Amino acid sequence: MFAFPFLFFLVALGLPVFASELSLQGNLEQGALILGKVDPGTHIIVNGRRVHVDDTGVFLFGLGRDHPQTLILEARFTDGSTVRQEKMVRQRQYEEQYIDGLPDKLVTPPIELRDRISREASDVLKARSHLTLIPHVQDGLIWPVKGPITGVYGSRRILNGKPRTPHYGIDIAAPPGTPVKAMSNGIIRLASELYLSGKTIIIDHGHGISSSYLHMQSIAVETNNDIGRGRVIGRVGETGRTTGPHLDWRINWFDIRLDPQLVERLLGLESNKH
Repeated sequence: MFAFPFLFFLVALGLPVFASELSLQGNLEQGALILGKVDPGTHIIVNGRRVHVDDTGVFLFGLGRDHPQTLILEARFTDGSTVRQEKMVRQRQYEEQYIDGLPDKLVTPPIELRDRISREASDVLKARSHLTLIPHVQDGLIWPVKGPITGVYGSRRILNGKPRTPHYGIDIAAPPGTPVKAMSNGIIRLASELYLSGKTIIIDHGHGISSSYLHMQSIAVETNNDIGRGRVIGRVGETGRTTGPHLDWRINWFDIRLDPQLVERLLGLESNKH
């Protein structure tokens, strides 16, 4: 259940109390997940994007890696009153990570594989696009595997000396075959082997929140399976574009990539024991 002290967070974030109450939980910074509470039936728009409000008045939205310094939050309450606020989003500095020793075909894929990579990217976007109305993440989450963190969210990747897209998850080192667990209840939306991310699973947790598990050795679930928090979904491996066994764990709000460590601080029940 959504049992957070919303009024406390409302004050802490500098938001006034309106005639109809609106409150937020979470730090406004790049990569963060934000939880909100309003009267059921309120319309919420964040940066021009309509955000679903469930029948308890709960809504969620994410702030991407490169979110600009300003956030526009608009609300239209059931009594007809409206509010529009500009909030400041903390800008982050990201590390650079140099990774060498990758096969050239994984750093710069051959032309004949580009159609496959494009098709697989579309499949991933589709898997992240669901608006399931059961907000499983409100019940908290667990880390899918425990081990040393070897790669962090947002870092700029230099692969074999060539700049590539930033890293949008966290890498957790673990021996091959280590069980990987679902971070929360949900529905399997993708369970397949992809060229760049290897054996990959995407789970829909409701309200547009999804989690991804990359480079796995094996997959133990199928698309459209219901899944429970803590259930083993596969095993750590080193498939796809990787230099060693680890789990690349990612969290999205629809197409917006979030920092799993920030999400865990907001919702988590367990901490990663290195």
